[in-house]
Amino acid sequence: MTRNTSFDGKSRTFSRNIYGTTKGQIRLRVLARDLAEWLPSGNQPLRILDAGGGFGPVSQRLAAEGHSVVLCDLSAEMLDEARTQVAEKDLTEQFDFIHGPIQSLTEADIGRFDLILCHAVLEWVEDQAGLLATLNALLRPGGHLSLMYYNRDGLLYHSLVKGNFDYVHANLVRKRRQKLTPGWPCRPADVDDWLHKLGFVINGRSGVRVFHDYMSNVHGPFPTEEALIEMELAHSRIEPFMHLGRYMHVLARKE
Repeated sequence: MTRNTSFDGKSRTFSRNIYGTTKGQIRLRVLARDLAEWLPSGNQPLRILDAGGGFGPVSQRLAAEGHSVVLCDLSAEMLDEARTQVAEKDLTEQFDFIHGPIQSLTEADIGRFDLILCHAVLEWVEDQAGLLATLNALLRPGGHLSLMYYNRDGLLYHSLVKGNFDYVHANLVRKRRQKLTPGWPCRPADVDDWLHKLGFVINGRSGVRVFHDYMSNVHGPFPTEEALIEMELAHSRIEPFMHLGRYMHVLARKE
């Protein structure tokens, strides 16, 4: 049986600890910039699957641009919050909601999509290659997969910088599982290999939080939060900083 992680009972904490902070804003800004720059331009509305999208912060923005969205999540609490936010923004007609695991989705039931978003999901799933295969089957030829995942290389570097050598010697496995710490951080080389074997071509890559999490003082001396975010954006595609991101974002096209 494939193990997935649900955020029922943790949805408010997740929302506050992630999207209510600077690190969450960095995530959203990098994703928004990447999708705006990397997706083909055109006036044709896209059919989008937000796989494990929670309350859909990215897909809500895309829906506001005229695209249609199917939002799937394992957490009923997250979907309830999504429905509330979507209704408040008068986007209800552009959304369909599915409560359940991504692995249960089939082309026969919901068809294929022009764009699939899978952000901060892969690291919560044990069978990661299997999840990518499921998404591949739901994507039309020529469609795009926007995949953001927790970077094991960034986790290792953060542990080294902080001097958590016991954690490093334990192969980054904690004795006690923390509630909001992903159980299966991803090696970029492995993810690239899985995507290539499925026939994807990676068209773009960015690091997410390439220096923020390594700062000893995240409250200064930069003048504003906006200045920090702009500096993150400026370095997110530059080597070697890109591959130090706590998350990696790739846009892959299905050939």
